[in-house]
Amino acid sequence: MRADAQRNRVKVLEAASAAFAEEGLAVSVQRIARRAGVGTGTVSRHFPTKDDLFRAIVLSRVERLVERARALADGQEPGEAFFGFFAYMVAEGAINRGLSEALAGAGFDMEGAAIEAGYDVGAALRDLLVGAQRAGAVRADVTVADVKALMLACLTREFTQPEEGSRERLLDVVRRGLRPEAD
Repeated sequence: MRADAQRNRVKVLEAASAAFAEEGLAVSVQRIARRAGVGTGTVSRHFPTKDDLFRAIVLSRVERLVERARALADGQEPGEAFFGFFAYMVAEGAINRGLSEALAGAGFDMEGAAIEAGYDVGAALRDLLVGAQRAGAVRADVTVADVKALMLACLTREFTQPEEGSRERLLDVVRRGLRPEAD
């Protein structure tokens, strides 16, 4: 790839990453192109569809999520690793509307794209959950689907009724509700 084409690709990725984070999946390619200081044709040459562009951005995020899950699993007790990853996912989704929408499955198959690229965030979450359950830190009847629903509830609260301390308070409610003594 020519140097100027590579520079344009980087500009498009940076602009798209910021636009998706701020505005979510609905952001237009035209808006991304304007932000990058290039034409829509330049965007299309590098990323033929908006999904291709979103896939490139989300996969870099998902790679970091999987790396974070592995680091927590290797460095902490299973319960703390699970709850730490849960909080990290909520925090990441809160600062990145596009990632939050992808986690919710809104218009983009993040899990399918991630698995295809070798970054199975669902498996990482499942492994952390199972480890926490085996260690007695999380109720045995909790499923990955339950955990995802709770993450999305936290993110919905973050976007619809943001207030100081609400994320920490809601994470505490989730933590208490998932513990075995909550049965």
